[in-house]
Amino acid sequence: MRIGVIGTGRIGAIHAHTLSRHREVGSLILTDADPARAQQLAHRIGETAAPGVDEIFRWGVDAVVITTATAAHAELIGRAARSGLPVFCEKPIALDLPGTLQALAEVAAAGTVLQMGFQRRFDAGYAGAREAVRAGRLGRLHTVRALTCDQSPPPADWLPLSGGLFRDTLIHDFDVLRWVTGREVTDVYAAGSDAGPAMFREADDACTGAALLTLDDGTLATATATRVNGAGYDVRMELAGDQDTVVVGLDDRTPLASTEPTGPPPADKPWTGFLERFAPAYEAELCAFVEVLRGERANPCDGHEALQALRIAEACEVSRRERRPVAMAEIPTAPPSAAAPDGSYDGHA
Repeated sequence: MRIGVIGTGRIGAIHAHTLSRHREVGSLILTDADPARAQQLAHRIGETAAPGVDEIFRWGVDAVVITTATAAHAELIGRAARSGLPVFCEKPIALDLPGTLQALAEVAAAGTVLQMGFQRRFDAGYAGAREAVRAGRLGRLHTVRALTCDQSPPPADWLPLSGGLFRDTLIHDFDVLRWVTGREVTDVYAAGSDAGPAMFREADDACTGAALLTLDDGTLATATATRVNGAGYDVRMELAGDQDTVVVGLDDRTPLASTEPTGPPPADKPWTGFLERFAPAYEAELCAFVEVLRGERANPCDGHEALQALRIAEACEVSRRERRPVAMAEIPTAPPSAAAPDGSYDGHA
């Protein structure tokens, strides 16, 4: 098969390398807003570069992988759908609900596949937590604690384009919370602090955020994030039940230091970023996309899953700005008729 990769930045280059090595992928066509960058990557991995997006569709491909800046996602998803092409797209579909719903409507009308890039679903630790919850090993789940801590802040000029801490960073925690627990969020209460570098205040963004989420079975969950965590990149989830407790992301590279005399030593080589921490998961999600294209598995993360995570992030933004609890019923969603045409969406993944 021939796959077009639109966007050859950090994650685009990683996905291109993965696909180029895949035995079921015959060739790639790469393009980028910076044609020289696409050409350089194509030369390194022995693939073809295209001067622009138009050529991707005109030259003919069997599927499209979208790793551009977020602002271009919805338009490209729609264009691929109208061309009858399956799509893998990095999260999110769009930074707002109208753009997301429009793209989903185009996918539904075309009857095509849209797989979203929420890579934590392919991480061994999160998969183990999901299995423990679903098998009942924790008993009645009562508390979930999730956190995402970046070691260093992003570039200042990128912040206004990111959608903010809840839509850009914590959206991963919101998605995997639903995926691991199999429950829906009913209401949220969120707060944010800009007491970090001045660029966050200038972008009207939060440097650190926290959300309290109530699930539909009464389980309480917290999700926190920060852009400046000097000890290293830290992503964890703790799930506590009335029979047992498990944790995701606790290993010899977790950037934690215990103050207990007999506690474990600090990590020698703490994680530095998401590309390193989730490298196997990024590869696994692309391999899953190839399996979807070959009809060997159902879509593991369709566009409606991305919509639900975005709705939670939207509710958190409303809560942060208005300083009040927000019920998920306040946040619009797609009508039931917009369910995925392949029937893969069941509300919980």
